[in-house]
Amino acid sequence: MNKTGIVAEKAASGGAEPRALRGAEFVIAAAALGQLPPPGAPEVAFAGRSNAGKSSAINALAGRRRLAFASRTPGRTQQIVLFGLPSGGIVADLPGYGYAAVPKAVKREWQDVLASYVATRPTLVGLALVVDARHGLKPLDETLLDGFLPSGRPAMVLATKSDKLSRSESAQASASIRRQLTQRYPAHAARVTVIPFSATARTGIMEADAILAGWLGM
Repeated sequence: MNKTGIVAEKAASGGAEPRALRGAEFVIAAAALGQLPPPGAPEVAFAGRSNAGKSSAINALAGRRRLAFASRTPGRTQQIVLFGLPSGGIVADLPGYGYAAVPKAVKREWQDVLASYVATRPTLVGLALVVDARHGLKPLDETLLDGFLPSGRPAMVLATKSDKLSRSESAQASASIRRQLTQRYPAHAARVTVIPFSATARTGIMEADAILAGWLGM
């Protein structure tokens, strides 16, 4: 989307800015679940494959340029990073997964850690799964949802990099992800919102922000 399109996007939203993640501040980077603070405040988690655009999505929603950092070597940042919010809530930035250059043993270990976190963290109130719209849900995305959705909690899929697609292609990509969800999770798909998203073009930011605010009770 060009600058004119971005201006039109902001005008359509009344010039509104996202608020749910505003004021987020670093709390801890945990290399293991045991290093996380005890459950307390409501948490929202962001997960996604390496290079799906997770850090960019968090930064756009927080209104910050470098709140979440993308590693120069995808898949190498193996930590759960927590940010505290003025509202008392917590944002969990989960490590990216699926990068081929990471040793298999490390991959397996962190896949188990992430699966355990999303399935058992009692204060986790919602999951934002960041997916490249051009590629749809991959097996590791589905593995994460397999552990999370049976809990009954809501999720949203941010179909990122929609600015690299035409409007019709973006709509088709989101519809394809919706079909994947419906086919694999017939009992849970209704609790998953699919949002075409672009941090660059600011597409989907206010819709995602409204969902996050609802999860956090704002």
